[in-house]
Amino acid sequence: MTIENKMPVLPIQAYTSQEWFDREQQTIFSRTWQFAGFIEDLSDPGDYITVQAGLHNIVVLLDDRKQMRAFHNICRHRGTQLLRTSGKRKKFLTCPYHDWTYNLDGKLTAVPERKSQFPDLDLETLCLHKASVDTWRGMIFIHPDPHADSLANWLTPIEPYLGPHKPEQLTEYVEGRSRHEINANWKIVVENYIDGYHLAHLHSETLFMYDHRHQQTGFVGDHFYFYEPLSKGYLDKIENNSPLPLIGHVPKDKMGAYVPMLFPNLGLAESKSSWSTFHVIPVAPDRSIVEIRIKVMPVSDWKYITQAWKSWSYFKDRTWDKYGTGDRDDPLASGDFMAEDIYVCEQQQKSLKSPYFSIGAIAKDLEQSVYQYQSNVQKYLT
Repeated sequence: MTIENKMPVLPIQAYTSQEWFDREQQTIFSRTWQFAGFIEDLSDPGDYITVQAGLHNIVVLLDDRKQMRAFHNICRHRGTQLLRTSGKRKKFLTCPYHDWTYNLDGKLTAVPERKSQFPDLDLETLCLHKASVDTWRGMIFIHPDPHADSLANWLTPIEPYLGPHKPEQLTEYVEGRSRHEINANWKIVVENYIDGYHLAHLHSETLFMYDHRHQQTGFVGDHFYFYEPLSKGYLDKIENNSPLPLIGHVPKDKMGAYVPMLFPNLGLAESKSSWSTFHVIPVAPDRSIVEIRIKVMPVSDWKYITQAWKSWSYFKDRTWDKYGTGDRDDPLASGDFMAEDIYVCEQQQKSLKSPYFSIGAIAKDLEQSVYQYQSNVQKYLT
């Protein structure tokens, strides 16, 4: 591995400053396509979800014809947020402040005391502001701009680098849905996600099933792609070794870890037996949330039980403990690679406060993705 003394693109303030964080909300998250959920989150007219996209809160819903629509989630009267989080079968959108009411097409239909208080009010001029919404690979994406460039133009370049997975044919493992609050800037979490250098080291006891020496990584536009094969010993008997039933439409010669990061903050984890979203949500300069949703093969519970039994012999001798401490309260002994990642991300964030903090030599290949990602972020801010 070659190393070079390349300086980072972004300054420390990019990870600590409220001013920098606010600029990112305006110039990145308000101007790019953002993940909102799965298409199965909306099934009936009036079903809705809300998502924050930079400075904008957007509501996505199905109208009376089950057509997907997106609006800015603010009442046209005084700007109060109309809906919270998610819900089912709404007939109308009613502002909680003054009960101004809109239909599922976004048109203003009722204003209390309209004739006495607003005699000249034209309902047609105060419909909800539209946003853009589209779907891709079973996912819903929104853009605050109603005239945004198409989602296809945004994501098509990355498609040749994704796995052969068909997430629309998989079912969500609802019990596996998780939400992690991380005391670190969102970019530290993303940079850890795309850093190929740490995989064989930090995760030596938790991701040993993969051949980290044969990574294939790079960027297509702003999007990062990543693939690494399974280790030979794991792949040879994968039908028995996999702890989950294999995804039937993924050929054995295509199995591995496809782990792209769609700019700016949506990771996909596509493996031999699961397909996941890894959504990094900025909360504050030093705080982020990661929401993970997992899809698996739609097979019986019995198949999952028997597959776990078969894989036991492969995993039974693993300690899952990086330093052999035996302390399960230690994130590096937890056997959970997500806990390992959260630990190092939070430690990096803490170190930014030290006057001795600096970046040493950069791994030419295995950390090049971090350098490129910072360049992409910088481009949006300038």
